[in-house]
Amino acid sequence: MEFVLMIAITLVMSTIGLGLALTNKKVKGKDAKKLLGMNVTALFGTIIVATILLLSGGITASAADNAQAAAAASDGLKYIGAALAIGLSAIGSGIAVASSSAAALGALSEDPGIFGKAFVFVGLAEGIAIYGLIISILILNA
Repeated sequence: MEFVLMIAITLVMSTIGLGLALTNKKVKGKDAKKLLGMNVTALFGTIIVATILLLSGGITASAADNAQAAAAASDGLKYIGAALAIGLSAIGSGIAVASSSAAALGALSEDPGIFGKAFVFVGLAEGIAIYGLIISILILNA
């Protein structure tokens, strides 16, 4: 399996390097089609070799390894849930702060006396990210 992994990493790195090199040369036409065909063939060849190795029975796992993998998967899902909670709340907070801050600046340019009211709405929008952080902490401590 390590052999297949090394081949896959080499394939990915060579594809990235080839893409960067050819972007500067602006390869077009038949040469581009030939290079694309070689990359696709190498990719699917690697997938076929990995599938044959996995299904041939050369790579096996014991029941204890499966139990440890299940425990690690549940921990991983916990981390994914916490990351989603903080990430999506930060995105929502960013969108809310963008619109409320723009409106607050527009209102402040007309009447500087409403600074406190405008500041409250921007602070409420930033509170969304804090709530997401609290939820992610609760998920990680569960």
